[in-house]
Amino acid sequence: MDKRGDPGPNQEFEGINPTVLPSADAVVHLDYDPATLQPLGEMGYVTDGGEQWTRFVCISDTHSRSFNVPFGDVLLHSGDLTKLGTVRDFTATMEWLYSLPHKVKIIIAGNHDLTLHKDYYQDSWMRWHNKPEDYKKIIELVTGERAKKAGIVYLENTSCTFSVGPGRRDWTAYGSPWSPYFCDWAFNYKPDKAEELVSSFPNADLLLTHGPPEHVFDFTRTKEHVGCPSLASHLASGRLRPRIHIFGHIHESRGANIHSWDAKDGESRPPRVQNRFYGVENSKNWFRDSGRDEGEEILMQLEQDEDVEERNANIDLQRTVFVNAANDPTGPGAWVDLRKTKHGGRNFQPIVVDLKD
Repeated sequence: MDKRGDPGPNQEFEGINPTVLPSADAVVHLDYDPATLQPLGEMGYVTDGGEQWTRFVCISDTHSRSFNVPFGDVLLHSGDLTKLGTVRDFTATMEWLYSLPHKVKIIIAGNHDLTLHKDYYQDSWMRWHNKPEDYKKIIELVTGERAKKAGIVYLENTSCTFSVGPGRRDWTAYGSPWSPYFCDWAFNYKPDKAEELVSSFPNADLLLTHGPPEHVFDFTRTKEHVGCPSLASHLASGRLRPRIHIFGHIHESRGANIHSWDAKDGESRPPRVQNRFYGVENSKNWFRDSGRDEGEEILMQLEQDEDVEERNANIDLQRTVFVNAANDPTGPGAWVDLRKTKHGGRNFQPIVVDLKD
């Protein structure tokens, strides 16, 4: 498969054990061989049901690198488009994104995309660069005519509505580049500003944030949960109920999970899940850091596994697919057979989410 999404052999993925997370109205392809990943229209859950589905391809933290991306209807990129936000960085990233064949490409910035945080960069460019980068050139690359012709929509605390074709449903998306404070990078907010920020997010089918909610794919190599508590709270309360919540930022916690909520648009148990290097999603050793004794945690999880499968199969329940789509290899998953994984390679490939319309 080349950068435009055409299938082809790739030895890096040969023999990979596919990881598929199923539910009544969402299917996630987490680990797969791109050469054998079936097109959406050939999937059994599409052909057997006769209903329309949409394929979303999720990426994040690409940092001016390019790699193979599966074909789909919609590409979602949840920030850190570049290394340090230079014109050169943005040119490399945007040329790659222009070339991808997805009908719609929704992108946000992250803390590394320094120049897109205009006020911040005007005050601190000398910390990062020898001379200030040209904001006008960068914003033209991201939002100009070439970007529009390529189907690219840049969201910065803004929303959009789109359809992937005539007679298809409308999807709503909201994107915010902000993430919890970390060493005074771009688009950082301090804890006392979190509630004000997250309260401004409208509900949408697709929520793109650069950082994760607390306890959802937010575990770091330093054994800290660094996700946003306010974001987790607004999701659990039902005020925010996206079909997909995509983020990145915490590279080592790349992963995905389908969470079925207790109540439609109402107060529900918040998800607590980490990736397969800190525990396995939707399986008998799925890690939920509840704060209980480890033995009690395991017994509780064994009892809940059957309930999770049953809930995810229930068509009447409301669901969110949480995706940490980081493609920058970091942490325990970054090494395969004593070799460093490439950007977008094993354990860090794009995550494919198929949603029933």
